[in-house]
Amino acid sequence: MTDHLIDPALLEIMQCPSCTGTLVERPDPPALVCSECGLQYPVRDGIPVMLIDEATPSDQ
Repeated sequence: MTDHLIDPALLEIMQCPSCTGTLVERPDPPALVCSECGLQYPVRDGIPVMLIDEATPSDQ
C-alpha cells in the first residue's frame, strides 16, 4: 500500500501556480514539488498550500 499526500487523480490535474509545471509529491517534509521550476508547496494537514508566496525553492 502506497500512502499519498494528495489523491493521485487530483494530483494529475494540478499544476504549479508559478510556471504550470508538473507537481510531484515529496513525503518529508510533506510538499508538492514542481519538476519544472523547482518550487515546493507545503502540504499542511493534508491540504496543499498552492500560493506562490508560500512556496520555497526545492533542495532536490
